[in-house]
Amino acid sequence: MTPSNRPPKRRFLLKLGMALAFTVPVSLGVTSCAAEDPLAQQAAAGDGKNYIAGDGSVTEYAERGEPVEVSGALFDGTSVSSADWKGQVTVLNFWYASCAPCREEAPDLVSLHDEYEPQGAAFYGVNIRDERATAEAFERSFDIPYASFDDKDGRVLLDMTQYVPPQAVPTTIVLDREGRVSARILGLADRGTLKALISDALAE
Repeated sequence: MTPSNRPPKRRFLLKLGMALAFTVPVSLGVTSCAAEDPLAQQAAAGDGKNYIAGDGSVTEYAERGEPVEVSGALFDGTSVSSADWKGQVTVLNFWYASCAPCREEAPDLVSLHDEYEPQGAAFYGVNIRDERATAEAFERSFDIPYASFDDKDGRVLLDMTQYVPPQAVPTTIVLDREGRVSARILGLADRGTLKALISDALAE
């Protein structure tokens, strides 16, 4: 599968924790993504240490694999499955409260939710680190209108590595109406870029 890369309008290199350098091939097949992806390794280890910041790079997928199958619990205890998203565009944002770029991009995610939710786009956060009180304080601070998965156990993260590795925090993934990975942004999401990716997915 050959993804086409479109450069973002701006690039950021944000260092969180110890600096890590890596090169990981992108694959949508069910291969060894979980083993190769540094975030997946950390989720499996369960130590919550040294999360990696991306550079804002964008990957769009002209050819797509099977629909994503993920499930998990939101912070309020509600169980959610990707089966619930059929027929709509879905935006998944991987985050945690003390992540600087997560805080920076939060207002843009809120405004994009408000613009595109009426058009048939659903937004979910995937919080990979925080206790419920910490996550909810972040959501109150930024008036986040959509729910987040409580993914401290890495269940959603590890499920997603079968389709496209998140690799960084934050990562934003756009799923098309069939539930397939349409695009991925590693690191801080540029508002204009994410807007275009959501618009393209809705127009398909």
